[in-house]
Amino acid sequence: MNLLLNFITGRKTAWVTLLIGLVFAGMAFGPLRAATTETAPTNGLPSTSETALVNAALETLPGSDATAAVLVYKSESKFTDDQLKWLQGEFDPMAQMPVGGVNEKFLEFTNLEIQGQPFVPPAQVSEDGMVAVVTVPLEQTDEVEVVAERAAELRELAKEDMPSGLEVYLTGPEGFQADLNNVFAGADFTLLLSTVIVVAVLLLVTYRSPVLWLVPLLVVGVADGMAGQLGRQVATLFGMVPDGSVTGILSVLVFGAGTNYALLLIARYREELLLHEDRYAAMRAAVRGAGPAILASGGTVTLALLTLTFAELGGNRTLGLVCATGIIIAMISALLVLPAALVVFGRGLFWPFVPKFGGENKSLRGLWGKLGKAVSKRPAVVSVFGVLVLIGLSLGSTGIQVGLSSTEQFREKPEAVFGQEILAEAFPAGATTPTNVIVNAGSEAAAKSVAEKVNGVAEVAIGETNGEVVALSVVLDATAGSEEAYQAIRDLRTELATLEGADALVGGLDAEQLDVKTAYENDQLLVIPLILLLVFLVLVLLLRSLLAPVLLLATVVASFFAAMGASWLIFQNLLGLPALDLSVFLYAFLFLVALGVDYNIFLVSRAQEEAVKHGTREGMVRALSATGGVITSAGILLAAVFAVLGVLPLIALYQIGIIVCIGVLLDTLLVRTVIVPALAFMTGDKFWWPRKKLTAPKFG
Repeated sequence: MNLLLNFITGRKTAWVTLLIGLVFAGMAFGPLRAATTETAPTNGLPSTSETALVNAALETLPGSDATAAVLVYKSESKFTDDQLKWLQGEFDPMAQMPVGGVNEKFLEFTNLEIQGQPFVPPAQVSEDGMVAVVTVPLEQTDEVEVVAERAAELRELAKEDMPSGLEVYLTGPEGFQADLNNVFAGADFTLLLSTVIVVAVLLLVTYRSPVLWLVPLLVVGVADGMAGQLGRQVATLFGMVPDGSVTGILSVLVFGAGTNYALLLIARYREELLLHEDRYAAMRAAVRGAGPAILASGGTVTLALLTLTFAELGGNRTLGLVCATGIIIAMISALLVLPAALVVFGRGLFWPFVPKFGGENKSLRGLWGKLGKAVSKRPAVVSVFGVLVLIGLSLGSTGIQVGLSSTEQFREKPEAVFGQEILAEAFPAGATTPTNVIVNAGSEAAAKSVAEKVNGVAEVAIGETNGEVVALSVVLDATAGSEEAYQAIRDLRTELATLEGADALVGGLDAEQLDVKTAYENDQLLVIPLILLLVFLVLVLLLRSLLAPVLLLATVVASFFAAMGASWLIFQNLLGLPALDLSVFLYAFLFLVALGVDYNIFLVSRAQEEAVKHGTREGMVRALSATGGVITSAGILLAAVFAVLGVLPLIALYQIGIIVCIGVLLDTLLVRTVIVPALAFMTGDKFWWPRKKLTAPKFG
């Protein structure tokens, strides 16, 4: 390790380190560049889930490669005769089907044929005569560009020659897929640009130097680009495809964590420049001092992310693997590339506040040193106050609702949502997203009879068969994605399971969302204990103590629940959000516990180092003095970076950004600043129990 450290910070070899870094970056963006990934998230359910089994059975039936675009026409009053004629056309007794009408506009798109001729079913009109629906059968495709182009053409045709007084909306499977794709179209660039601007501004404010901020920004920016490419390649090796939400979170994590590591290293480097005339020696001392904390911090986040690889949902596994790759690259950049870049440019990089050899370290006389001494005088009172604040905020989490309907997934309603809401008012809510039931051939009549008696079922129709299985289409009364719809699915599965020999399976959109909800609950029960165990083990290995890790982990978990409570109050009272998205609790816990404990690691590892010379009490004061400013800057920066997720229109990422932002600020400004030092002052040398003799952590 010493040889590597000497090479990285050597007078003649630092340039070589930078060159090697550039070569690896060139390979990541060149020969190792990953193929473009799809932009729309998938459900990620395992192939053994009931929904997946239904989908597999449907693929064996006629018309299995079909989807549908649903066009909803609405009038503020009852349709006029001219409007109805335009919508429905006229009945041709010779052809035994309607001719003319708006459905003829979409014949070139349909994959449905009647007597060898392309056919689009005529418009259905609601009982109040104010809403009409045209369902256009389409060929199924996974190509994002095809869906986008087809949706745009359908929207244009739907308005062509439309009588005055009508409004039209594209919804159904095709409409929702097109709008979801649009959410992520260009999202990576918007998110990256916003993140870079936030990081650049905060680095400039932190360093108050016109030059210094550029070095960490460029190093972390290149690391983010490499992480995006290599993360996709790693996912591909395991048969995974990251979607737009995964790559968005990846950028936020790499920029946030990578910049935090850079801030910690640069702050320690500035200190060492006061003690070493040779900047290369100062950098070696800085890496030795900050290295253990950066490794422990990055290792904690990496291991926490890798717990997601045990998850049931494919999206969770992909997120964990890709983001863990990104954190590893951020650590390598902070410990290998950044030190070489900093020493190459010399002390002048800090201009106009250049640290001079032999200069005074004013941190002990600064704000954080004074705060540490004040907390040390009344640690019990301070710790009780801090804990009460966390408990008070946590109370806001009572009554949290989890699960959003399909129409509540977006911050700004797209056209498909408006259309779905109009349909839900005019027709049975599940009319355009029917539930699919698969039964063995010969059981369809009995299954239809049972399904019709289930509470929440509006109608049941027997559909296609391949001679072995038969599909039934079940329309529910409840709004798609609502708890009422989920209960109807549960009841359907329970009642149909009583049919002997039917082997009934229930799928469709509502069943899929219910299965995803159940899978998230299972993943939480598995992943959250694993995260807590791994974080605890990392803290034990770093501090070689048992009491300190327990106290540190407890404070981070408490701040998580406080952040959830504060966020829920904001969601309910200020933003009017009815519930949390299914993914929010798990991801927020992962990021807050893994990233929140970073600041405790930064503080306590420095306190351990100082305690060797000055004792626990004075060591904690000195650690708070030395790291207070940099950790506060790092916390504010990380909170701001996660807040950038709010530029994306999906409610899930918006909620995660707010919760993590609030939680990181609590960790930075309350837990690490007040509660942890107070606990250390109260316990004294027992803070390091069962250790009796302290030694500073080593790196290199």
